[in-house]
Amino acid sequence: MVDAHQTFVIVGGGLAGAKAAETLRSEGFTGRVILICDERDQPYERPPLSKGFLIGKEERDSVFVHEPSWYARAEIELHLGQSAVHLDPAAKTVGLGDGTRCHYDKLLLATGAEPRRLDIPGTGLAGVHHLRRLAHAERLRGVLASLGRDNGHLLIAGAGWIGLEVAAAARGYGAEVTVVERSATPLHGILGPELGGIFTDLHAERGVRFHFGASLTEITGQDGMVLAARTDDGEEHPAHAVLAAIGAAPRTALAESAGLELADPATGGGIAVDASLRTSDPDIYAAGDVAAAAHPLLGGRLRVEHWANALNGGPAAARSMLGREVVYDRVPYFFSDQYDVGLEYSGYAPPGSYDQVVIRGDAGRREFIAFWLSADGRVLAGMNVNVWDVTDKIQRLVRAGRPVDPSALADPSVPLGTLAEQAAG
Repeated sequence: MVDAHQTFVIVGGGLAGAKAAETLRSEGFTGRVILICDERDQPYERPPLSKGFLIGKEERDSVFVHEPSWYARAEIELHLGQSAVHLDPAAKTVGLGDGTRCHYDKLLLATGAEPRRLDIPGTGLAGVHHLRRLAHAERLRGVLASLGRDNGHLLIAGAGWIGLEVAAAARGYGAEVTVVERSATPLHGILGPELGGIFTDLHAERGVRFHFGASLTEITGQDGMVLAARTDDGEEHPAHAVLAAIGAAPRTALAESAGLELADPATGGGIAVDASLRTSDPDIYAAGDVAAAAHPLLGGRLRVEHWANALNGGPAAARSMLGREVVYDRVPYFFSDQYDVGLEYSGYAPPGSYDQVVIRGDAGRREFIAFWLSADGRVLAGMNVNVWDVTDKIQRLVRAGRPVDPSALADPSVPLGTLAEQAAG
């Protein structure tokens, strides 16, 4: 039975919030747990929205974190379709859109992120889409199927992970696809220029057209429908639908209005938290996409928007709320599936932070591991492409923080496990 002597409130109905609620119960918390979700659907996982669910291989019910009856059994008070609109740290209350006020003893902000919007004429047309929520994915899935049947054109603004995964899904339905990207390669801000060509070729072989070095300036249409999109270099591209896949912004409005410390927007923004995921208010925590955490391993503040961070960060925040000793220092991890290519990336090596990229395997056949190395030979990140069961070894190399011989990294005859053991000392 719930003991109402303490109330823990979680704002955010994504994976981080749901796993935090689960962890509070599994770790023995007997107080009230209130989970506030601004969507009408119970908490779900987001990767299927651009992968299995979008391509039609997974059904709607497969995306949910828990079965519907779990919340009642776990005595989690689930508020669906309710937005948190006010936070008063002094009074320890969260105000909801319907006027309800929830008192908390501890509060977790897992408010996530929202798609960045195109600031150009034509974005109000019915054929302009974003992909962040289940409702977005349901709508887009129908659009892609329709485009495939009618030989229609999808134009995607942005060649990041979401843009490329949707491009793959669209080609699977038979739709024509054009991707407009202002950088010189796909995924430039994540992987750097060295590997972008691999993804260009992967999609071009399947009929995707890329237009690099340009940005959209206008979406044109008639009777509310999209007809074309123009770019800043004077080109016009036919389009019956447009997807804005230009990144996501952390949802910090609630924290900002409450006076909580925020991270520098120039480095990704978000709610600033320490290594225990605690904000500048000792009774308020943040996890998932919105949290910019002090990372002991990487030596700086980092905001990670990927599934694994929500999966692991929610439970870590819950344990921290319970007074456990928590140091959240997981190696950042994400995965992607595009056509017959699957990959996993571990670490953090944005352009400008690394000195060289070392390839182990056959990049031409798309069966390889790429390593990003610092000037002194430390492994900052690794990405395995159609090579499996190596993530743990790659993460051990990253965590070791010691120089590794590049020639040994490139040599498939040298076991990665041996290199990881040597680096760990």
